[in-house]
Amino acid sequence: MTAQASTPSSDHDADRLLKGRHRALWASGDYPSVATDLIPHLGPRLVDACGVRAGQRVLDVAAGAGNAAIAAAAAGADVTAADLTPEMFDAGRAIAERRGVSVDWVEADAEAMPFPDNGFDVVMSCVGAMFAPHHQRTANEMVRVTRSGGTIGMINWTPTGFIGQLFATMKPYAPAPPTGAGPPPLWGDEDHIRALFGDAVTDLTMRREITVMDHCPSPLEFREYWKRNYGPTIAAYRFNADDTDRLAALDRDFLTLLEQWNQTTEPGHTSYPAEYLLVTATKR
Repeated sequence: MTAQASTPSSDHDADRLLKGRHRALWASGDYPSVATDLIPHLGPRLVDACGVRAGQRVLDVAAGAGNAAIAAAAAGADVTAADLTPEMFDAGRAIAERRGVSVDWVEADAEAMPFPDNGFDVVMSCVGAMFAPHHQRTANEMVRVTRSGGTIGMINWTPTGFIGQLFATMKPYAPAPPTGAGPPPLWGDEDHIRALFGDAVTDLTMRREITVMDHCPSPLEFREYWKRNYGPTIAAYRFNADDTDRLAALDRDFLTLLEQWNQTTEPGHTSYPAEYLLVTATKR
């Protein structure tokens, strides 16, 4: 008996299951709190780098609770926040209401967005679109929905930075990625970005910058913070839930990482420099 070739229908079903798992992953824990606690400055940094101004049509791809979208709305732009995981929108709406701004929240897959060609002046993503499994599809979609002469902007974690190394630490304990899925931190590699966007953009600029995470008083408490709140970390622990030895090894390796990366010896404080790649480009 031979295996049947994949059909468009079976490919569609597999993709739907994959996206369902991604939605469940990011709906677990409390990513809106992670964005607020650890990286509140990244959204405004991206908005500033993209030169967002009043009256522009702006799309925040894989927006989560709107770290960048809300900052763009505060600049006077007409903003759409799109994400595969609408469970995060309630937190975003509450933040937007407190800031006194309006954002249109739309459930959308970064790899197949329900928006017209050339529909936005600025298309951006703050450590969001990098987690979509198929990198080229995502880049193509970001280009497609940007008008000619419009701006594409991203902030992505680098492979060698703190978050990239966090993922490297979890990788031996995580389920194997689906066929064709790219590692998220590759979006923080300059050559990878050049290959993804190719001739579709001009004026491509990339700059490595640092944000500091200093939310928890000790590496141990920071480990427990990730375990409670961050979807990918929760998924790795759940995957090993029935193997106490592997759970203990994951706990040990995770704590070792956090002890090694902590940049302060001051009691009751931690400091983690997290490198990211700031990308801006103009659509041809």
